[in-house]
Amino acid sequence: MTSTAAPGPGPADGDGPDVIVMGAGPTGLAAATLLASYDLRVTVVERHRDVYPLPRAVHLDDETYRILHQLGIGEEFAAHTRPASGLRLLDERHRELATFTRERVTAAGLPQANMFDQPDLERLLRDNLKRLPRVTLLSGHELLRLDSTSTTTVTAQVRRADGLEIALRAPYVIGCDGANSTVRRLLGIADDDLGFAQRWLVVDVRCDVGLDAWDGVHQVCDAHRAGTYMRIGPDRYRWEFQLLDGESPEDFARLPALRPLIGPWTRTVPDERLTVLKCRAYTFRARVAQRWRAGRVFLAGDAAHVTPPFIGQGLCSGLRDANNLAWKLAAVLHGPAAPGLLDSYEAERKPHATALIRRAKAVGRMMTGGGRAATLARRRLVPSLARSRAVRHFLLDSRTPALEPGPRISRSTPRAVRGALLPLVRVPGPNAELVLIDRVLGDRPMTVALPGTDLAAVPGALPSAWLTVSPEGSEGERRLAQWLRDAGVGWVRVDPDRVITAAGPAGVLR
Repeated sequence: MTSTAAPGPGPADGDGPDVIVMGAGPTGLAAATLLASYDLRVTVVERHRDVYPLPRAVHLDDETYRILHQLGIGEEFAAHTRPASGLRLLDERHRELATFTRERVTAAGLPQANMFDQPDLERLLRDNLKRLPRVTLLSGHELLRLDSTSTTTVTAQVRRADGLEIALRAPYVIGCDGANSTVRRLLGIADDDLGFAQRWLVVDVRCDVGLDAWDGVHQVCDAHRAGTYMRIGPDRYRWEFQLLDGESPEDFARLPALRPLIGPWTRTVPDERLTVLKCRAYTFRARVAQRWRAGRVFLAGDAAHVTPPFIGQGLCSGLRDANNLAWKLAAVLHGPAAPGLLDSYEAERKPHATALIRRAKAVGRMMTGGGRAATLARRRLVPSLARSRAVRHFLLDSRTPALEPGPRISRSTPRAVRGALLPLVRVPGPNAELVLIDRVLGDRPMTVALPGTDLAAVPGALPSAWLTVSPEGSEGERRLAQWLRDAGVGWVRVDPDRVITAAGPAGVLR
């Protein structure tokens, strides 16, 4: 039985939503939370009734941990994550080729590499929504059709769990509904294939005794059977193995069949201490949607881009999408910004996500590609390459590329800071306690400047949106002041996503 009703349920105040978010994975929940923090009404549509129970993403970096703090769950997330020590490359016989260790935490106290269970993160994000009355989460609802022909609204036809069809309307829609995105399909947007497809077995295991293994990511560089190992929780472990032709996950569904693969890490652990939580096949791909926007509908997260997992940036890119788009929608809907600002979303995020996908492909092929000759070459070359500062930087640096100049970021901004994130430091807060600088910056564009910078000489600067960092202040202020000096600038304009869009010389003084 189906019927149509319009409009469907909206947020708690009874008005229709400003934005409909399709998909309640991390990207969709992050987008909804940020939109609500900018005082917008949001409806989230999710086809699953509850948090999807199987782990998928297991890593995020310090840049995206920063976004979790903006969402209001940074402190809670700390109880569900563990820092990773770095990366160890092993040959086909599990002999160490090289070890790349990370700094455990940044200057702001956030780990560079964070391992976690995705359902834990999604539960935190859902629980966080409960404090946001302007967000409505519609679980067990399936998107059927989209009508974006109107110049002012988008209509989404949605089927509830009881079969009833309802119509939801909003000025904008964000498709965060995964790699097999219904939104992308309904819009007729094709993918660009970046030339990577490998079938891998992903295995999650609970072990109630600690494994005697180095506490970082292990990459087995074997062209015959590449593999990855990582610890993602107190008693949770993940293995990923490249599947051979003709193999299926059913071949490894029982622990005895898995033992030959996970044995190098678990050979001393009896079967009764191991519980297989997941054993599934995934095809690791590298794809980018040809368009990220169709009128008033946007794509974000896996709906817009799919990356191989070798540098752990899939979920990170989705959270960056949400952070980039949410404040821009708010600025347009609330009036200060012209609709043209929304053109900067794809212009900035698509090249950035594509660059990370290409990096992931390069790392994956470097560690697992080729035949026997490549395996022998890695055995001979990797130990010496590991001593290269450039190689270590390539594999371990958690900073992502700066955004390209475009509709928002001026090419005249000095290259050293153009499109980069403002460094995350701790500065004195309202009560003189040290807090992350993002809490001081708030949710509007700000100017961050060295002492003595002339407010009148900074385009668009306002006294109420101005932060001075003193070279004689707290440690965080000193770090940030030195960063400005090293970049040869005296002030930077910082947007709500912490991206630097303009800067000026230090010589502009009162």
